[in-house]
Amino acid sequence: MIKTNKSKKRLANKLSKSRIFNDLLSGMDKETAESFTPKQLRALKEAVNKKQWRTHSLDFRPTLALPLLPRSFYIVFLFGLNKRDLSSSERFMAGGVFLLLVFIFGLTVLGLIFLMLYLIKSALGIDIFPNESIGIWDEFKRIFHD
Repeated sequence: MIKTNKSKKRLANKLSKSRIFNDLLSGMDKETAESFTPKQLRALKEAVNKKQWRTHSLDFRPTLALPLLPRSFYIVFLFGLNKRDLSSSERFMAGGVFLLLVFIFGLTVLGLIFLMLYLIKSALGIDIFPNESIGIWDEFKRIFHD
């Protein structure tokens, strides 16, 4: 069944409410944009307007309106799984951030291990440097023995 130009135009008007869809069609030459069948136009609109990639585990978008400025600003904090392919610079940056987090985690664990060893040494009464103290053992005793 072949649709008439009138029904094509009616469908195009109905579909034209999407800004992203309009941008897609306006980026093509006019002949190509008008050559789509209604079924193709619907499929294009569905593909362009899918909101699956817009769902996030955490989506925080507060608006900041300052009294003396004519415009308001917004801050966006999104958290979720990244479902798109990363560019090489994004992969490099993600690798750097991962290494930084591993380094910070490692330093924290190492610091906690040294703290535990120091507390065990102090609890056993081992005094490596006579009359010298960092004060951690005294603070630990004050917190947990009082």
